[in-house]
Amino acid sequence: MSRLFTAGNRLQGIVPPLITPLSARDELDQEGLERLIEHVIDGGVSGIFILGTTGEAPSLSYRLRRELISATTKLVANRVPVLVGVTDTAFVESVSLARHAADSGADAAVLTTPYYFPAGQTELTAYVQNIAPEIPLPLMLYNMPGLTKVWFEIETLKTLSDIQSIVGVKDSSGDLDYFRRLCDLRNEVREDWSILLGPEAMLPEAHQLGGDGGVSGGANVMPRCFVDCYEGLTTNDSAKTEVSIAKIRRFQDIYDVGKYASRHIKATKCAASLLGICSDLPADPFHRFFEPEREKVAAVLRDLGIL
Repeated sequence: MSRLFTAGNRLQGIVPPLITPLSARDELDQEGLERLIEHVIDGGVSGIFILGTTGEAPSLSYRLRRELISATTKLVANRVPVLVGVTDTAFVESVSLARHAADSGADAAVLTTPYYFPAGQTELTAYVQNIAPEIPLPLMLYNMPGLTKVWFEIETLKTLSDIQSIVGVKDSSGDLDYFRRLCDLRNEVREDWSILLGPEAMLPEAHQLGGDGGVSGGANVMPRCFVDCYEGLTTNDSAKTEVSIAKIRRFQDIYDVGKYASRHIKATKCAASLLGICSDLPADPFHRFFEPEREKVAAVLRDLGIL
């Protein structure tokens, strides 16, 4: 079992879902990755999550995914926990990637519902029951129905709570009632589970419902602000919370730049490139922002005082 998930030690705080810096198609920007990792660790984050949605995992080759895992764990050097997304359409590929992550020194694997073919809840339950023993790491489940078309329904999670290697759930549904029920389930059956929120502007609401923190894409760009928000919430420092959440809400305006669904990833990479952290090149089939869009993102960053 990972050093992260010991008895009574839930993962709490801000865990950025790292963008994947690219220098060319299927080529990792090693220097950009190092700058990005130092940037978020200096910002006080509680962990790093690679190969998630913000990391464009489904668009990356298996070779590049393995390179990213190896490079990230080496650069992080045990300073914070590293969580690795292992979701794939093929069962054996998820297991293979998880084993590479374990061999590289990662702390946990993250698994959402298999995409393309939508699984029924009975099928999904059996899938997790079958794959969990094959993954040599603590396993966090990832509810992302907007992209996978399938929810981890609460009753399914209750059944899966018998699997001791499952250590929590990340919820990116944006449904706060579902998130509340997740926290209630944690309190009823698995007090050791970490319940983390995806939609970053909802951090205060998630905290009030019992959440343990956020997997916040904006923390790639301004990690200290998200950490300040979390710390303000957990210490009942309303002034600190209000200042930071106001900045987080202003930051959301970068996600309105552009007209395609890919704008969330492109805007985050654009912001990171404007700060000189890494290239803004996305994985195919996406395109980087052109200059008019870059200027809109830059205007938000200037307004926040970080550019």
